[in-house]
Amino acid sequence: MTVALFPGSLDPITNGHVETAKRAAEIFDRVFVVAMTNTSKHYLFSARQRADFARDALKDIPNIEVLERPDQLTVKLAHELKAKVIVRGVRNSADFRYEREIAGINKRLAPDINTVLLFSSPENSFVASSMIKELARFDEDVDQFLPQMAAQALREKLRYEK
Repeated sequence: MTVALFPGSLDPITNGHVETAKRAAEIFDRVFVVAMTNTSKHYLFSARQRADFARDALKDIPNIEVLERPDQLTVKLAHELKAKVIVRGVRNSADFRYEREIAGINKRLAPDINTVLLFSSPENSFVASSMIKELARFDEDVDQFLPQMAAQALREKLRYEK
């Protein structure tokens, strides 16, 4: 059985994240989608909330399990979960360069774990959580970019922050 880890900030989960998770679930026997922490980012939602949005969006896919592990290094978590693959979504050439660097570091830290890059579809190639949050701050409709629960939570969160 091949286990894969799909780590991400997921702040909030986008349709691009959902697309990547579903494609990973078609390839691997078991996929852990994990809300993690990138220390260079400031989060709007807690790890628990981010994981709950992912759980809701991915609830109909039986071989996906969603976790939150905000204080753990990705390769250590992969070893803990017995994952042999780290899945990452790539939208564009900037993502590719960034993910290639991370894959290199991860390979050095954990030679037994491989990184698999899944390229997004054209309709999700420009969708980034940071951009979607910006749209929501200006009361633009974000429903076309996010799963329903995440879109509603984002609207509510930003409504009360104004």
